[in-house]
Amino acid sequence: MAVRQPRYSKEEFAQRGDALYESQIRSQVEEGNDGKIVAIDIETGAFEVAEDLVTAAKHLSARVPDAQTWFIRIGHSAVDRFGARSLRTKP
Repeated sequence: MAVRQPRYSKEEFAQRGDALYESQIRSQVEEGNDGKIVAIDIETGAFEVAEDLVTAAKHLSARVPDAQTWFIRIGHSAVDRFGARSLRTKP
């Protein structure tokens, strides 16, 4: 199995993925899918929605084998979080 190599800088990757989501995809997927993952090919605009990252990636890869994939969690600012949640309460 060949390893896919990124063809864009991290910055361009993020810019292209976010731009596609905001301009073409968000309106199609947002309603009723809060928390689900969107996998987007930043070159073709093809996308898949799934409950988790692995499933979304597999479905997109089946359609676009050489996809340059950007992930977004619907309704959230990040796909995942790192570390434990803070136990502090907000002032």
